Amino acid sequence: MDYKGENEMGQRVALVTGGVGGIGTEIVHTLAKAGYKTGSTYASFEANKIDGWQKPLKAEGLDVQLFEADVSDFASCEKMAKAVEEKMGPVDILVNCAGITRDSTLKKMPVENWNLVIQVNLNSVFNVTRQFFPGMLDRNWGRIINIASMNGQKGMFGQSNYAATKGGMHGFTMSIAQEGARNAVTANCISPGYTATEMMLAIPEKVMEGIKKGIPMQRLAEPREIAAAVKFLASDDAAYITGVNLDVNGGMWMHH
Repeated sequence: MDYKGENEMGQRVALVTGGVGGIGTEIVHTLAKAGYKTGSTYASFEANKIDGWQKPLKAEGLDVQLFEADVSDFASCEKMAKAVEEKMGPVDILVNCAGITRDSTLKKMPVENWNLVIQVNLNSVFNVTRQFFPGMLDRNWGRIINIASMNGQKGMFGQSNYAATKGGMHGFTMSIAQEGARNAVTANCISPGYTATEMMLAIPEKVMEGIKKGIPMQRLAEPREIAAAVKFLASDDAAYITGVNLDVNGGMWMHH
């Protein structure tokens, strides 16, 4: 049964952090189309992208609210949360999708690049979730969906900072899954493999061929395939799934 956006609480509210990015955009689109009242955060440096980003959504009649926030800063997230709840109402579904990379081998990694990735990718998950989790517990319904990464599970040469944040994200998720379970608030991770975003498609063709050879399905994920997993975990049908790390990687990494 398709989610119609109406239930005993009225239309559910979904917020996506990093919604202006490649995967984030598709998540926002999918949730808005599914009938959720959807909002997205964006960083100040993304402000120039906003109009172009909203155009295709508006063309489909989808009204997505935007909120500026520095997800690596707790006070900024507090302020953002107030704005979100004033404009959209209490948040029922939170998707933590904001993330950056600053790749290099450990031997050459400057401390700034370690700290920045930890702040933006991992501290943000606390900074944002902390604002909305108590309300979900009070209302006895909620979904926390954290976008991690396959490389957080298997590690990746030159990504010790990034992999640490994505692995850490799942530890956080399993813990709050236990805290939310009694109140019907679930918390799960999705770990995408290589996904066809603008950033990824900028890779030289030779390198891309090599990557595809290493994927059993011989192709990258489409962003909508990641978004479909988010839509499922956000649904009422996924009420008994919590503390899980859902792999969407075309068979590239499997573990027992």
